[in-house]
Amino acid sequence: MIDPGEKIKSYLSNLFGEEYLSRFIELINSEPSQYIRINSLKTSVGEVRKNLSERYGIETEEIPEFPLALKVTKGTELTGKTLEHILGYIYIQGLSSMIPAQILAPTENDIVLDLCAAPGSKTTQLAEMMRNKGTLIANEIQLSRLKALVYNVERMNILNTGIVHQKGELLSKVYQNYFDKILVDAPCSGLGIIQKKEEVVKWWDEKIVKNLSELQIKLLVSAIKMLKPGGEIVYSTCTLTAEENEFVLNKVLSKYPVKLIDINPSVKNINAFTSYKDENFNNDLLKGKRILPWETNSDGFFVSKLRKTDETEGPERISFTKREVKFISYNHKNLFSKIKFLCDYFNVDEEIFSHFKFILKGIDIYFTNENWIDENPGMFERIGLKFGTIDNKGEIVLSAEAAQLFSDKIMNHIITLNSPDELKTYMEGGIIKTDIYPEGQYIIKYKDYFLGTAVVTKAGIKSRFPRSKRTQSIKTDI
Repeated sequence: MIDPGEKIKSYLSNLFGEEYLSRFIELINSEPSQYIRINSLKTSVGEVRKNLSERYGIETEEIPEFPLALKVTKGTELTGKTLEHILGYIYIQGLSSMIPAQILAPTENDIVLDLCAAPGSKTTQLAEMMRNKGTLIANEIQLSRLKALVYNVERMNILNTGIVHQKGELLSKVYQNYFDKILVDAPCSGLGIIQKKEEVVKWWDEKIVKNLSELQIKLLVSAIKMLKPGGEIVYSTCTLTAEENEFVLNKVLSKYPVKLIDINPSVKNINAFTSYKDENFNNDLLKGKRILPWETNSDGFFVSKLRKTDETEGPERISFTKREVKFISYNHKNLFSKIKFLCDYFNVDEEIFSHFKFILKGIDIYFTNENWIDENPGMFERIGLKFGTIDNKGEIVLSAEAAQLFSDKIMNHIITLNSPDELKTYMEGGIIKTDIYPEGQYIIKYKDYFLGTAVVTKAGIKSRFPRSKRTQSIKTDI
């Protein structure tokens, strides 16, 4: 049994009352519901439901208010082991966690920032909503979490995202009155996710809450300075405290040219508070919404949306540039012959590649959508996806992510695996013994899944499935 401890119980009792506290304790000691988000760039709700049921015995139900989400009702222990998950057809994500991106509602014409992006659940959701077009910048300060962000961007085949590793409160020294939309899903004390992360109980303290509140204000102020006049910010947390939600918003409303605008989350919610203890807040805070976990059987969240009404003056601009980065087109003299070889080899129309920008980094090639823009490309850890690597013959060896992305365009040099055993060997990075294919690189398929790439040698089919995605726990008996 999870005991939230006296500090948390006392705080929640004072904030909501004894009845709500009782429901909170009941919820965190129940089995959390599992939800999945469908990657609409790769599949559909109907296809996922059918495949999960027929291939794994995983049963799901649709959620009318969330057209691209499913609740898993049977087989939750298998979801993360499916090919659908490993190949980025689905993302396991709390239902409430999907709301901030829904409220921000970016389009492919927007320049968007996810200020506190890892592990990438909302970043990838934003990218999917943008149809993998436009410009999405995902920032993360913690190096350990940055790796998870990169992993999920690759897994979901997200092309329109540049990843930055900087303090969010300092980015306003680079971007001023620039973004159309910004998500500030701020670091917080996590009272809304104790059901999933019991460790919150061990360190939660009101002093920590106060320190987090100060950081949240800095992050939100930075976001306001980076936003265009008329642009919109969604400020959200997965906690229930007033200090990290109402106090933060009240502070910026009193000092900066922003106003709260009405939102309508897709789950049951209550209005934000207009007073707490001895302090009264701006009455517009009623437009902020608190999602109570015991009301939705999902995570607890706070969500609000602000619109910038005037320009702000930023600090003196600084540069975080780490390296020189140049975008080139597919017909650039250093790339065209290599792309042409791939097109001939896989029987792909070369015109497809005219819709992308490419970046050469030594022998590695990355690519993003043609309308991705930024004045500081040298600041990024990476932009877009890896396209491939130039081998010692001067030819491009296509990456698994690029093979997945262009799977419906590739016509030649495709190998279809014949059994779950071959699938397991491939996804563990092994060699499938065979002598029936000529040597060279191939696209690997299993049933209707495009898995990635391989190279055929005299030894057999040598897997090039990415090391970061190799797993021993894949469910292969399908």
